[in-house]
Amino acid sequence: MLGSLARALGISVFFFVLLGLAYPLVETGIGQAAFSHQANGSLTASGSTLVGQQWQGPKWFQGRPDGDNPLATGGSNLGPRSKALVQAVTQQVSQLKKEGITPTPDLVTTSGSGVDPDISPADAYAQVDAVARARGLSSSSVRALVAAQVQPAQFGFLGSSYINVLQLNERLAELR
Repeated sequence: MLGSLARALGISVFFFVLLGLAYPLVETGIGQAAFSHQANGSLTASGSTLVGQQWQGPKWFQGRPDGDNPLATGGSNLGPRSKALVQAVTQQVSQLKKEGITPTPDLVTTSGSGVDPDISPADAYAQVDAVARARGLSSSSVRALVAAQVQPAQFGFLGSSYINVLQLNERLAELR
């Protein structure tokens, strides 16, 4: 009986070391070596490039209206006949027009995840004149900034081109 107990304890210690220590360390090493940007949270001075943030005022490019709480991820499940969805979209359209921005579908609807950090180039270009006016910059310099931030589809064919709003606003802050 003591022999069986010793073998069981030995196997438990072996698997604890293998699966509780060695395997996580190897996975962490692979993550750091191959995907360090993602593994370290993609942090910049203003936040994470992987999590959408709300930008207040016309001096900044706006992302999708996903809400103020990045911990509350997930879609709203509001359908096309939802009065709450119609009211939210109508309110967002009104706010954008007040700031001089031509509303686009992505600028007035939330993302499926609730924390989408990206917008399409069309969404960014719709905001160029309003941002330039609010900052006292030329539209052409802001348009060039947007063009420089466009990321192509992955591998040239997966998805579509996009702009990370956090990175765009950080470059915008550098213009002054």
